[in-house]
Amino acid sequence: MRIEQDLKLGFKDVLFRPKRSTLKSRSQVELTREFTFKHSGRQWSGVPIIAANMDSVGSFEMTASLAKHGVMTAVHKHYTVADWAEFIKNNDASVLKNAMVSTGTSEADFQKTKDIMALTDNLIFICIDIANGYSEHLVDYVQKVRAEFPDKVISAGNVVTGDMVEELILAGADIVKVGIGPGSVCTTRVKTGVGYPQLSAIIECADAAHGLGGRIIGDGGCACAGDVSKAFGGGADFVMLGGMLAGHEESNGEIIEQDGKMFMKFYGMSSQSAMDKHSGGVAKYRAAEGKTVLLPYRGPVDNTIQDIMGGVRSTCTYVGAAQLKELTKRTTFIRVQEQENNVFGKE
Repeated sequence: MRIEQDLKLGFKDVLFRPKRSTLKSRSQVELTREFTFKHSGRQWSGVPIIAANMDSVGSFEMTASLAKHGVMTAVHKHYTVADWAEFIKNNDASVLKNAMVSTGTSEADFQKTKDIMALTDNLIFICIDIANGYSEHLVDYVQKVRAEFPDKVISAGNVVTGDMVEELILAGADIVKVGIGPGSVCTTRVKTGVGYPQLSAIIECADAAHGLGGRIIGDGGCACAGDVSKAFGGGADFVMLGGMLAGHEESNGEIIEQDGKMFMKFYGMSSQSAMDKHSGGVAKYRAAEGKTVLLPYRGPVDNTIQDIMGGVRSTCTYVGAAQLKELTKRTTFIRVQEQENNVFGKE
């Protein structure tokens, strides 16, 4: 047993220190990023925000809506190949280039991924997603997927330390997904005692990935637009959002009416709700590691994504970053004890 004494930080522990800026307006800030990925050699251009591959967030409807803003969606893995075929039939290449095909690591998952990717050349992203990215099985699976799809962009995770980021990139991942336990409906940290404060995880993992020419996704922990900016400021190339994009018309969650008000069910993908729906219940050898909550129904997602993007643009004007890619170079974080004045309640 050993204890690391170094301080680890979450988004709530810091604020940006403002800097002089020549920018006159938020409208001058360019949020679009252009990436060429290490192994696939693929190029992609867009706003590097990703809707999470949760079945009450990462729907086909969410994909189509967010693609209009240049934003990506990691489509959840519970759609069938026939569902994908129908979706592809009704969408153009600009939507499909912003869709990630999510998969687990079983042999059935591998075959299903092959079947989906065979439907069209316009799908370029594969998201290999398991809760514990420290399994050697994941490394082997990344190698297998890379061998099968040499020209596709492969994302793999989740991990929170630089050593594992490096191993996954060397195994063939273009992008590594970073985050264990920070999600709004994740209970991994209390069920297992395992986790890592998300901002420090992003900073350390980005450093490891960029040294090898890889990229990272900061996955989880964002409760407001300022947190999205902090993730980018800490070095995340992409930021994945679950709870912030849940509860919308496009989220495909179950709508429930209580006392004349509309709510939408939202749950973690390791929760009792998810396992009851997709796995016939919680297996005897495991525990549920997610919450189920009811969120006020929020209507179309357009206003929310515009608000998030507007907040990130505003961050950039405060620190003098004319482009999103400059933000991490212009970032100085200051440690704080409080984020906002809550005398009249939270925002």
